[in-house]
Amino acid sequence: MKLISFAVPCFNSASYMDKCILSLLKAGEDAEIIIVNDGSTKDNTKEIADKYASEYPSIVKAVHKENGGHGDAVNFGLKNATGKYFKVVDSDDWVDEDALNKMMDLIRSFESESEPDAIISNYVYEHVEDNTQKFVNYRKEFPVDRIFNFEESKPFAVGKFIAMHSLTYKTQLLKDINLELPKHTFYVDNIFICKPLPFVKTFYYLDVDFYRYFIGRADQSVAESVIMKRIDQHIRVTEIITAECDVNSIEKVSPKLYKYILSHVSILMTINSIYLIKINTPESFERKRKLWERLKEIDPITYKKCRRKFVGLAGSNNKFVCKFCKAVYVIVRKIFKFN
Repeated sequence: MKLISFAVPCFNSASYMDKCILSLLKAGEDAEIIIVNDGSTKDNTKEIADKYASEYPSIVKAVHKENGGHGDAVNFGLKNATGKYFKVVDSDDWVDEDALNKMMDLIRSFESESEPDAIISNYVYEHVEDNTQKFVNYRKEFPVDRIFNFEESKPFAVGKFIAMHSLTYKTQLLKDINLELPKHTFYVDNIFICKPLPFVKTFYYLDVDFYRYFIGRADQSVAESVIMKRIDQHIRVTEIITAECDVNSIEKVSPKLYKYILSHVSILMTINSIYLIKINTPESFERKRKLWERLKEIDPITYKKCRRKFVGLAGSNNKFVCKFCKAVYVIVRKIFKFN
């Protein structure tokens, strides 16, 4: 069995996918790389994927499918994964070689009866527009370099959260819970984070800067203008999480995990509300009202708790409150440089 499966969703990725794949190949024969060509038609993504599968037949699989979006590409990667662990690496991102070696050594060191359900590692925002980096680590939140459960974690700093880039799950865990991300929907990384976490009994925090997250393409899903165009998809993801994750039942099992997921939901509600304010049309404000009504309908407890946070202000339609929320967002965006 391979130690780890890397799923690489690709959609018209020919101009940058080489860097990603070459970084993963350095893991050697103990890894498998599943290149999922998600219906690319505008370039030679398919041919590049097939080339790597031909040159590295014992490591690389090339999977070709009709376009279904990022989440569906992850689904196909998971379906074809045979490694003990499963990691998604987007085709415009890459991994650090030294950190990759440490990750592989770590997985080799686990005894089969004590393998953690998830490994958390650091990631780095690579901002190409100004050639800067932002390093994200969890040294203050998690015990370092040992197995632990979430109740041993400490409160997360403001603006910090678990990202898809920082998570490596046991493959079988994801298959056992029948994880399936929605088609033709962006921002499904939030589902990939929140839906499996309640099933993770043990974690290991590997304190290395593993994942390099490329930020700067104008068409990137996290770009502000793109989020505004796709706000309905972001809202859909939020509603899937609140409807399917049974957030409040988590509190009985793991109060700290409950607090984290509640915070994650509040972040999603904040993003939805702020961008609907920024769109600034009668339709967007009506959409915001319906967003909050829907949360109240799905999960009245979470609704009440979100209303008590800053996001509760963002849910207001008062023009002065909305103006204040936009100003706060601008400041936070400059500090954390999340898009």
